Amino acid sequence: MALDAATLALTAAELKATLTDAKIAKIFEPTRDELVITLRTRTDTYALLLSARSGSARVCLTEETFENPETPPSFCMLIRKHLTGGRLLDVHMEPGDRIVYFDFQCTNEMGDLVRNTLCAELMGRYSNLVLVQSGKIIDALKRVDFEDSDVRQLLPGLPYTTPPKPVRPDFLLVSSASIVAAACQRELPVADALNKTVAGVGPVVCREAAWRAFDGEHLPANELTDAQKRSLMAAIDELKELHAQGGCPCSVTAPDGKPVEYTFFRPQQYGEQYTIREWPSFNAMLEGYYAEKDRAERLRTKSKELHKAVHNMYDRALRKQAARQEELAASGKSEKLRLYGELLSANLYLAQKGMKSLTVPNWYDEGKEVTIPLDLRFSPSQNAQNFFKNYKKKQTAARMLVDLLAEGEKEIAYLETVLYEVESASGEAALNEIRMELKNQGYLKYYKQRDKKQKPADFLRYTSSDGFEILVGRNNAQNDKLTLHTARGKDLWFHVQKAPGSHVVVMSRGEDIPDTTKQEAAELAVIHSSAYKAGTGAKVAVDTTEVKNIWKANGAKPGMVLYEVYTTVYITPREGLEEQLKKK
Repeated sequence: MALDAATLALTAAELKATLTDAKIAKIFEPTRDELVITLRTRTDTYALLLSARSGSARVCLTEETFENPETPPSFCMLIRKHLTGGRLLDVHMEPGDRIVYFDFQCTNEMGDLVRNTLCAELMGRYSNLVLVQSGKIIDALKRVDFEDSDVRQLLPGLPYTTPPKPVRPDFLLVSSASIVAAACQRELPVADALNKTVAGVGPVVCREAAWRAFDGEHLPANELTDAQKRSLMAAIDELKELHAQGGCPCSVTAPDGKPVEYTFFRPQQYGEQYTIREWPSFNAMLEGYYAEKDRAERLRTKSKELHKAVHNMYDRALRKQAARQEELAASGKSEKLRLYGELLSANLYLAQKGMKSLTVPNWYDEGKEVTIPLDLRFSPSQNAQNFFKNYKKKQTAARMLVDLLAEGEKEIAYLETVLYEVESASGEAALNEIRMELKNQGYLKYYKQRDKKQKPADFLRYTSSDGFEILVGRNNAQNDKLTLHTARGKDLWFHVQKAPGSHVVVMSRGEDIPDTTKQEAAELAVIHSSAYKAGTGAKVAVDTTEVKNIWKANGAKPGMVLYEVYTTVYITPREGLEEQLKKK
């Protein structure tokens, strides 16, 4: 669902009523497609989100807490330079288009008052944020040069012009009679004909007009009778009247719980299985509709580069391991070299320099002969010595390969845990901890820690139904800290069997741990593992032991521990358990 001009106009009206005369206190750019401006009025503080992300472009007030990058992007620094301390004079729309203008009174470098306008163009994949002063572009979040578009460029110093408008009339500005007359010229169902005829509203509005006019019956627009045309005009006028009165912000949720639509009226086109929710404001509706989707998208964007790097390391480790296995298999043929050396040494009197091969009896396999290939460059004695020398090389390589294969298996297991951590990281702080861990292990040799040090994230903390504290590590470094330094003797440790996941520890306080708490801790171990992410639905094996039974081998990578005395339980976690234990 894209934000249409009709809903955007009502949202902008709310922003104008709430924010006019507010002053800018802070400006952040949490991701490359979003800007968050903190504004203060005499009584309240608001956070204004301007999103130019193609799938969720919008402007609205937000209560979400954003994790900002340690080094502000260049566009954020430019916006801070020109807008910080500015006072919001007006919020207005481009008529019939999805562009909202925020006019600020600011002070320039010379101390003069200037009027800067932040233009939020919310047009799907062409969404953008543009800062304008006196009709000229200061800069744009996404610059558009002559190669990108020969119609409209967005570059510093150029005059700011609006995008070309559609030739279709605005749904809210023209009469319903004109709309119906134009739609009835098309050989399409009524809803589709309306959508092709008017601008300023999305398909949901066109479908609603057709539904209210014909009670859900699908009719071709070019075959409507006069009475049906009047019904359609009445439905359109009803929707326009609702918009003129300020609308009713509503969202629609599918039976599976997925949000599917939002609009400025209470829709009638959905069945009883769909849930219609009315919101207190359009800003709250947009924030609620997009919050979960955007949170996941922000994290995906931030972790994309790190995930790619770790995935490449993992693939490289797999290829290296496969090559070593092939080499080990080839070294198994070294016994033939020893046989050639022994047989040639015993039959040197039969060989002469310049022979390509020598056939002799094989005393290891009675009754059979062996043909020994000879190198023309060497004497028979030198050929025998070369066979023994190559045999020893192969044997030494085989011994080394066994050790290297064991190390390779450990490395692959470790990188699997890091991949899981990146995919389940909760934010920039967690990703930075993973980067530092990889740097310390020599995987990211060129990663430079930024000057500003972030406070390390705490363990995930839960409280069991019996009142015991359950701690969960967020990454390998935290897993080591939790298991080897924080937990003590009889504290109970949990981890999924043979799969990447978090270390989970029940802090026993020296008491016996009830079975209910053990069950909940085991379920948390499954929830915070790759086995749960895979969503197989089957029971997952979880190993549990007292912390005193766990140790770390010399040189082992972070998060990798050893244990021998343990119990295995098979767990299917309950829905909602994690949230339930968080609230306690």
